[in-house]
Amino acid sequence: MNYPDSVHFLYALGNEIKTAKLGLGRIRTVLEELGRPQDRCRFVHVAGTNGKGSTCAMIESALRANGRRTGLFTSPHLAEPTERIRIDGEPISFERFTEAFERVANVVEDLLDAGRIDMHTTYFETVTAMALLVFAEEAVDMVVLEVGLGGRLDATNVVQPELCVVTPVDYDHEAFLGKSLESIAGEKAGILKPRVPAVFARQRPEPAQVLSARASELGIAVDRADSWHVHDLNLNARGSRFRMEGEVTFRIECPLAGEHQVDNAVTAAVALLRLGLAPAAIESGISHTRWPGRLERISENPEIIVDGAHNPAGARALAAYIDRFYAGRRVRLIYGAMRDKAVEEIAGILFPRAYEVIVTAPRQARALAPDVMAKMVSHPNLSVASDIHEALAIAVKDAGERDVVFVTGSLFLVAEARR
Repeated sequence: MNYPDSVHFLYALGNEIKTAKLGLGRIRTVLEELGRPQDRCRFVHVAGTNGKGSTCAMIESALRANGRRTGLFTSPHLAEPTERIRIDGEPISFERFTEAFERVANVVEDLLDAGRIDMHTTYFETVTAMALLVFAEEAVDMVVLEVGLGGRLDATNVVQPELCVVTPVDYDHEAFLGKSLESIAGEKAGILKPRVPAVFARQRPEPAQVLSARASELGIAVDRADSWHVHDLNLNARGSRFRMEGEVTFRIECPLAGEHQVDNAVTAAVALLRLGLAPAAIESGISHTRWPGRLERISENPEIIVDGAHNPAGARALAAYIDRFYAGRRVRLIYGAMRDKAVEEIAGILFPRAYEVIVTAPRQARALAPDVMAKMVSHPNLSVASDIHEALAIAVKDAGERDVVFVTGSLFLVAEARR
């Protein structure tokens, strides 16, 4: 089997959200047959609604800056599935991905034939098993492992981590996680384990209460990012600088844009301190973080910024960024989303900030058709584009030198814009 074949097989398993089958039985059985690779790795396990990927990227960058050999597992990917499994910051090769896929797929088929699992592993379960196998065989010093969906029943929750991190909890995937913030937080809190310390990002009151209650039940030590104080905050359109005061002092330079990244950087720094890194290594590592597709500038003239704001909390963060840095400029907004997203709520947050809105769709079966979206939302200067190529052409056609184009919504759309 070659790499395109392995990717085609994974895609044929169905969309990883729509076909999610929450539960740990299948993944545990598969990993048992693979020799329990998760037992040969050390983990930082990261759950939350927003900021998971950015926080993981900062933690991994600092561990690498400290001389550690790192593994990083995140989702979704932007261009290639190999991006989900990184060694020392680099995606694994197509060949390594294919080899890991074949080994996992063969085990799954044998288990199915023997009647030991009820169905084929899902896309996400399969790639999780592949990642754990690769990390064990590459003998990484520490794996930063991002939860896919929820936490309690997510396929990544088979590991015994050294530290658990929970980034801000907000509304998303309510069909799987529940309609209330308390229910969603309960699922995220499912990664917490006895004798494993935790770091909690600044939370809304409802999730904060649920997370604290679960930590108390388990009797675990918790560091809260909101107990640290940020001083001398200097925000610009490309990142931030600030002083962070607590039991030690950090001078953080965060290269990820957006005020919300300040909170993510604080959370990452607290987590890294708990892992025993020196402040200088933490500062250096965070300053070198790269995390594409999140307030990423992909063109200077015309200025085009892509951001995967796929839920209301992400939209609020993007809106705050626009208000702070682009309030005096004409914003042309390209937006596309999946059918299961809170499109009308997100539109209500973002569209009033735009001079022009172009609704489109990524090339995904789950995407909301642009003509359908146009009937759901309103804007005085609204256009419909069949794909990202047409949308970008409309956006830049008569754009002035001070106009800025934002491409947002689905990360699939962001990936197509980057390409």
